[in-house]
Amino acid sequence: MKCILLCAGYATRLFPLTENFPKALLEVGGRPLIDYIVDEVNTLDEVDQIYLVTNKKYTPHFEEWANNKNNIKPITVFNDNTTTNENRLGAIGDIQFTIEQAKIDDDLLIIAGDNLFTFKLRDFVDFQKSKNAPAVCVKEEERETLKRLGVVQTDDDMKIIGCEEKPAEPKGKYGAYAEYLYPREVVPVFKRYIEEGNNIDAPGNFVAYLYKHMPVYAYAFTGECYDVGTHESLAYVNELYSNKNK
Repeated sequence: MKCILLCAGYATRLFPLTENFPKALLEVGGRPLIDYIVDEVNTLDEVDQIYLVTNKKYTPHFEEWANNKNNIKPITVFNDNTTTNENRLGAIGDIQFTIEQAKIDDDLLIIAGDNLFTFKLRDFVDFQKSKNAPAVCVKEEERETLKRLGVVQTDDDMKIIGCEEKPAEPKGKYGAYAEYLYPREVVPVFKRYIEEGNNIDAPGNFVAYLYKHMPVYAYAFTGECYDVGTHESLAYVNELYSNKNK
């Protein structure tokens, strides 16, 4: 299994902090945010390689971090060569870019580099294996929160039967978060998805496409997942994790 960490966004809502510095390397509780994600990826024996995709502006920062980290699983940083929010590839474009650069032909774990989560990736992988199908992490959320997320509807077996990105009127109760497991046979579908002219920005759009072509399951995790995208959310998780790390 290969892991892709999505870190190519420009985090404009966090300016000036992120004007020349990547959001995923901002300190949370005295450590770079992304360290918490990598710690969890390291618990998975299945993962033998971590690929981090970022933009041209942030590449030197991530290369320095990866070199200094000396992680137990090798980390390769890919520069997608974009320079602004306007010419970015989008999350799905960056996934396909990484697949091509790394010549990936393996199961895939994909995680947004700004998601701090408290659930165990081991449980997520075990769930996906039990279904032998693509899987996405979800949590039951309140209506107003759902309007800001991808929202999925499921049957009694947690198979996705509906999926919509940031709906004004949510039809389901589960909000989807940016942690995905895709079996090897899904890897070529990313290229087809892009070639068909679909939305390449939010990774949840791919789930909305995929469930119409094959069974996709929702893993309802226990715990929290914080999308660190604003000054307020950064301050909140920094205080939370500072207390945890004492």
